[in-house]
Amino acid sequence: MSKKTQEIEQRLLPTVEALGYEIVDVTLQTGRGTTLTVYIYQKSGVGLEDCEKVHRAIDPVLDEMDPTDGRPYTLNVSSPGLDRAFTRDSDFARNMGERVEVRLYAPLPGGKRSVVGELIAYDAETFTVMAEDGERSFRRNEVAKVSYYIDF
Repeated sequence: MSKKTQEIEQRLLPTVEALGYEIVDVTLQTGRGTTLTVYIYQKSGVGLEDCEKVHRAIDPVLDEMDPTDGRPYTLNVSSPGLDRAFTRDSDFARNMGERVEVRLYAPLPGGKRSVVGELIAYDAETFTVMAEDGERSFRRNEVAKVSYYIDF
């Protein structure tokens, strides 16, 4: 996360938390236009009405802050989505006891590139899942993606 997005998140945090939501990520993308996206979470889920409520509440804060130094931007407020990668401790904490999918850069012995199991532990550098074949620990920086397991 860039210094700018960290600053934006810190300014928005009190407003978003007062509404009963958690900020799970903030992105600022530039290119043909600038887009600021604030991803929010609440245990009961996030719907369109929630996104609209947060959008209306943070818009004046952002106007005062001027996060793009006078350049126009589009503000999006969104749920993180079920398949969002875990990037923060709060993502791991929120998903303790849940089935997760771990996608690997390098295959395990036998050629598997993913592991599904219950998230049972984590710290700043590692996490552990209880998979079908037992406990498996991974270093966060050695996996391609960890996300909530979606069973079709």
